[in-house]
Amino acid sequence: MVFYCGTKDKTTSIFCIATCRARKPKFENVEFYSSFKEALAAGFRPCKICKPTENANQAPTEVVQAIEMVRNSPKQKITDYQLKQAGIGPELVRRWFNKHYGMTFQSYSRMLRINNAVIELKSGKGATDTAFDSGYESLSGFGYTYKKLVGKSPKQATNVIVIDRFTTPLGPMFVCANNEGVCLLEFVERRMLETEFRDLQRLLDAQIMAGENQHTKQAKEQIAQYFAGERQAFSVPLITPGTEFQQQVWQGLNLIAYGETASYAQQAQRIDNPKAVRAVARANGANRIAIIVPCHRVIGKDGSLTGYAGGLERKRWLLEHERAHAKC
Repeated sequence: MVFYCGTKDKTTSIFCIATCRARKPKFENVEFYSSFKEALAAGFRPCKICKPTENANQAPTEVVQAIEMVRNSPKQKITDYQLKQAGIGPELVRRWFNKHYGMTFQSYSRMLRINNAVIELKSGKGATDTAFDSGYESLSGFGYTYKKLVGKSPKQATNVIVIDRFTTPLGPMFVCANNEGVCLLEFVERRMLETEFRDLQRLLDAQIMAGENQHTKQAKEQIAQYFAGERQAFSVPLITPGTEFQQQVWQGLNLIAYGETASYAQQAQRIDNPKAVRAVARANGANRIAIIVPCHRVIGKDGSLTGYAGGLERKRWLLEHERAHAKC
C-alpha cells in the first residue's frame, strides 16, 4: 500500500492512505512512502481520519466475519461451503490468514477447537466425550490432531499459551497469555520474535496456540485505552519468566514514570549495580511485554533514542504520545 504525506515544512506533517477522504494536499507538498514505518521514521503523524497504521493492517470485513463464526462456534468445523453460504470468499480468507498468521484459516480453526478441548479435559471431561463434542468423528482422529498441535496425547497434562493478533495506531501486535496472565505483547515485526516464542514455550513448558482468554482481552482493552490517552498505568496480570537479574531490570522499568525517561546508566543505578550498564541494555532487549513493561522509556546517556526492537520510529512516537498526555 502506498502512503502520501504532507511535507513537514509546508503543510501538516500528517500521512494518510491514498484513499483518505480528507482534503488532498497539493502535489508539490506530497512525499510518498511504501510503508507506515517509513512515514513514522520521517517524522510524520498518522491521520486521525483514515487511521493508516490501523486500517492498513485491519482484517477485511469477510475475514472478521469468518473469525466470528469460529469463535461463536468453537467446537464446530467451519467448512468452505459454510463460508460461501455466509457470503464469505474462502480464497480471500485463506490468503489473509497465510499473510498475517502464517497459517490457513482451517489451521486457525483447528487450534481454537483443540484449545477448547484442552480446557474441557483439564476440567475433568473424558477424552471420548471431548473428541465427539469437538466435531471429530473418531477418537483416533482427535488424538492425532491433538498430539500434532499440543505435542502430547489427550491423556497427558497440557499447558497452553493462547496467542491473538490485534491492531493499534502503531501497527498490529501479538498478545500471548496463559491462565495466569499475559506473557508476551509485541509488534508483529519485532526482531527475533520466533526466538521469543520458542523461549516462552520452553520456559513455561507450554504450547502456543491461536485463541484468547480473559487476560488477552483485558490487555487489548487496556492497550486501546493507552493509545487513546486514557490510561497511564496497567493492571493486567503479567507472567515474565527470566533470570533474577532480568527480573530486577524489568521491575526497574516499571518505576520510570509515564511521560518520563531514564538512561541505561540510571537504570543500572536503580538496581544498585552501576557497572552493569551493558547487561541492563541486554535485559531490556529481552523484555517480551512491550508498552506495559516500558522499555521504550530507556534512552541513551546523551538523550538519543537507542535499541528498541519494535523500531526507533515507534519508540519516538510512544515517548511523544506519553509526554503529550502526561500534561493532561
